[in-house]
Amino acid sequence: MSAAPSLETPAPGTLAAGASPAERHSTPVDGVDVVGALSPSRAGDFMTCPLLYRFRTIDKLPEPLSPDAVRGTVVHKVLEDLFDLPALERTAVRAEQMLEPAWRRLVEAEPGLGALLEEGSGVDAERWWASCRTVLERYFTLEDPTRLEPAERELYVEWLSPARILMRGFVDRVDVAPDGAIRVVDYKTGRAPGPQFEAKALFQMKFYGLVLWRTRGVVPAMLQLVYLGSGEVLRYVPDEHDLLATERKVQAVWEAINRATVEQDWRPSRGPLCSWCAHQALCPAWGGTPPPLPEPAAT
Repeated sequence: MSAAPSLETPAPGTLAAGASPAERHSTPVDGVDVVGALSPSRAGDFMTCPLLYRFRTIDKLPEPLSPDAVRGTVVHKVLEDLFDLPALERTAVRAEQMLEPAWRRLVEAEPGLGALLEEGSGVDAERWWASCRTVLERYFTLEDPTRLEPAERELYVEWLSPARILMRGFVDRVDVAPDGAIRVVDYKTGRAPGPQFEAKALFQMKFYGLVLWRTRGVVPAMLQLVYLGSGEVLRYVPDEHDLLATERKVQAVWEAINRATVEQDWRPSRGPLCSWCAHQALCPAWGGTPPPLPEPAAT
């Protein structure tokens, strides 16, 4: 990307989009050997709405704290830490006891999160904590963690494609069977999507499946999305054809991003998800005006 990052300081109760956490681990993008980096979430942003991608990745506009997103972060942390315990201690009661310590550690690491539960934030703290407990309890109806020993948790993965696109991201959990079969697991604290949105949900998992196949030489035997909001599990068995198609799709998305960057053409895609967008007031599709693009970084 040629645009310089925004230096805007987020207002209280917001978080800046900022740099991806993956940047602390990943191969640098030098514009030559590595032309760009994509995670499934950023690729998903562009496929949903190119202007949303611009707002988050180029402008790095701050967004209001989302109670649902922060709940997801806390619950993910508990489920990650749960497997540090001896198998027989991985119970629903023990997991609930881990919620508040997990929250405190997250706020210490990212103080802006604390604004979510402050007085005047508009969030009912008691109801929010109850929702955390509800989705966490539901996890135990879907899996028995006393019988699982994950090979990896919160695993950073990356792979540089032949097109020099760095595909990267974090996988919630990787299970490896005695015969070497790999299961890729992702937790979602929301509800399972309807049939018309399943392909979008599976794109993330196929993305990770592709990276693991290319780096480990084994096509994952199972891609599994665990929806704690509705108590459903979406399972998909990929094959090489699926993963090669995903590689082509990622390359096409990157080419479209690069074209939009060169032409400075970030078109909005109006649709049902617009009501959830934090930047609707700046969107031309809703009568708004985007801010000027950041100036390119000096070289």
